[in-house]
Amino acid sequence: MTLGRVGSVQVGRIAALGPDAVPSAFVKHPVAAAVRVEPLGLAGDAQADRRVHGGPDKAVYGYAAAHYAAWAAEWPELAAKMVPGGFGENLTIEGITEHDLCVGDVHGIGTARLQVCQPRQPCFKLALHFGNARLPKAMVRNGRSGWYYRVLTPGVLTTGDDIRLVERPLPDFPFEAVLDFLYTRGLDDAALERVAQTDLLPQRLRGDARRELAARHLGRPG
Repeated sequence: MTLGRVGSVQVGRIAALGPDAVPSAFVKHPVAAAVRVEPLGLAGDAQADRRVHGGPDKAVYGYAAAHYAAWAAEWPELAAKMVPGGFGENLTIEGITEHDLCVGDVHGIGTARLQVCQPRQPCFKLALHFGNARLPKAMVRNGRSGWYYRVLTPGVLTTGDDIRLVERPLPDFPFEAVLDFLYTRGLDDAALERVAQTDLLPQRLRGDARRELAARHLGRPG
């Protein structure tokens, strides 16, 4: 089943970002040729701070192309930067948004198999790139997070490749439920328990859910 397509592919090298010249690979540049998908991401893509970026559960970052028109309409002064790669994504994806995903979805792109892993939580580098300190909070408020993939099968992909739904192991677990947990803490206990117990989610995120549950129970009368 074809869900969408890759509108563009981007990789980034570490360079100075913002007025304080923070080392970052946030700024991505388009790649016209086919790109190798390796276990930790696209060939040629770098991360400046591996404590919070990169790794198996943040190997490839996808972002919905449809969001750019909405951002440009809401923030016209930033429209020139609201272009593919503007949010630091590796894959600008047409035809799919967060609303269309379930936790653990496996996508076939080119000869690679990628698994939907977790939303992005924006950091200060997004604000530096756009020169607007309010943008990370707006990204949280609007739920236009994009999503990280883990690499199940390395391969090769390129701009224009179809995105095929290979497997949907949790059809009753929408990706937006994880957004609700990360961005609003709006899940009830049962949904939060599912986040905590779902092995297809990253260990760090499951730990956050367990701590949230513990904090809720601690505050309740016995």
